[in-house]
Amino acid sequence: MENTIIKIGGMSCQGCVRNIGGVLTGLPGVASADVSLELAEARVAFDPQVVARAALVDAIEDAGFDAE
Repeated sequence: MENTIIKIGGMSCQGCVRNIGGVLTGLPGVASADVSLELAEARVAFDPQVVARAALVDAIEDAGFDAE
């Protein structure tokens, strides 16, 4: 497993946090996703042999948020 922190823009409530968490944990290879509204970031544990970090960023952006 590999861990990464993805900065997220555009979150305004706990609904956003749940939405992003669900999007990330729904991806194959993602073990966990801890999304923080206060820190505007997601800490994600994932298997890089199954899913690339860029795919995590793309999934967040596809959900309507800014990610880097």
